[in-house]
Amino acid sequence: MKRRALASLPVLALMQSQLPAPASAGPAAPTLAPAAVPIPPVESAGIVEGNLPVFFEQLKAELSYPLAWGTSRIRDFRTWQRVAAAKVEELLRQRPDDTPFRPEIVDEQPADGYRQRTLLFNVTRHSRVRATMLVPNGRGPFPGVLLLHDHGSKFDIGKEKLVRPWYDDTRLASAQAWSDRYFGGRFLGNELVERGYAVLAVDALGWGDRSGLTYEAQQALASNFFNLGSSLAGLVAREDVRAVALLRSLPEIDRTRIATVGFSMGGWRAWQTAALSPYVSATVSVCWMTTLKEMMVVGNNTLRGQSAYFMSHPGLYEHLDIPDVASIAAPRPAFFLNGELDPLFTPAGTLGAYTKMRAVWRSQRAEDRLRTTIWPGVGHICTPEMQDAAFAWLDTRMRP
Repeated sequence: MKRRALASLPVLALMQSQLPAPASAGPAAPTLAPAAVPIPPVESAGIVEGNLPVFFEQLKAELSYPLAWGTSRIRDFRTWQRVAAAKVEELLRQRPDDTPFRPEIVDEQPADGYRQRTLLFNVTRHSRVRATMLVPNGRGPFPGVLLLHDHGSKFDIGKEKLVRPWYDDTRLASAQAWSDRYFGGRFLGNELVERGYAVLAVDALGWGDRSGLTYEAQQALASNFFNLGSSLAGLVAREDVRAVALLRSLPEIDRTRIATVGFSMGGWRAWQTAALSPYVSATVSVCWMTTLKEMMVVGNNTLRGQSAYFMSHPGLYEHLDIPDVASIAAPRPAFFLNGELDPLFTPAGTLGAYTKMRAVWRSQRAEDRLRTTIWPGVGHICTPEMQDAAFAWLDTRMRP
C-alpha cells in the first residue's frame, strides 16, 4: 500500500486561501500594523560598572512611584498615609508582633545628674535583647528619645556608639574612638540626658551584644532571611518600631513626647520608624536622605551590596521613592541634616528628596515643622555644631 505524501506548509496555506468563506462571515477585518517597538541591541556585556545590568537606566526611567502623595489617586491625606504605610508594612515581610516586652532592669549605676541602666526586654517574639537606658534624676515623666546607631561596617559596638558604655572597658575604648571619628568626641545619648531626655539605645541584629556578623557575610545573611520567608531590612524596621513602643510603656517616659534620632544608617532608621509608628513625636535624621534614582548611580556605596541589605525592602520602589516613605510621618516635626561633601549621597539626590518632602509638609500647611539642611564643608559625620543645632531644634519641639 502506497503512503500518502504530506502537503507542505505553503501548499496548505494555498489550499486554505481557496476555500469559500463561511456564509455568516462579514467583511474581512482590517489588518492592524504592529506597533513600532524598538528592538534592543544584542548585549555584548550584560553587567556594567557597579554590578548594574546594562539596562539599569531604563529600569530607573520606568520607576514612577504611583503611590507617592501628589501622584497617587488618593486625595485625602490621612487615607493616603494609611495606604502608604500599609504597603511598606506589607513589604517588610515581617508578621505583626505584639509579644509582651517584659522589661527587666539588671543593672543601674548613678552618674552626674542621671542614672545609667541596663535592661532586658523582648524586642520580638524571637529575641530578648539587652538595651542601654539613661534616665535623668527627678520625678519625670521625661521626654524620651530612641537613639538608633549607624552601620559603619563596625560590629563590635552598636548602642555603645551613642551611649558611653560604663560596663565594659574594651567597648569603651572602641566606642570612644568611634565617637572621636564621627561625633567630635561626644556621645549623643549622654548629651541628651543632660538636657533632660530619657534615652534608649538597642543593638540591631549583628552589632554589640548581638554580634557574629562580618562585612563579607551580610549578603549571605540577607539571602538566608529571604529563603526563610523573611527580610533582614524588615526585621530592623520591626524591631525599631517595637523599641518605640517599649519606651512609651515605661513609667519614666512621657508617652506623648518620644523622638527618634540617628546618624547614617541610624538616620534612615529614625525617619523610617517615624513613618511606621504613630507614636513618634519628632525625628532628627543626620546624613541619610536622597532620592532613589540619584542613589543608584555608578560609584555609590549602595551598589556594593552588603550593607545595603539592611535598608533594602524588595519591591518598595515600585510604589514609593525614599522621601515618599519619610513623608508618611508628615505633618509631625522632622529635621534632616546632610553634609555638603558627603560621599554617599549626591547633592542632587539630597536636594531632590528635600524638595519632595517639603511639598508634602506644605500640602498639610505644616512646612514650618520640617527643617532640611545641607551643612557646608562637612562630609559623612555629625559634628558638635550639627548636634547643637539638632538638639536646640528638638528642645523647641519636645518641651511641654
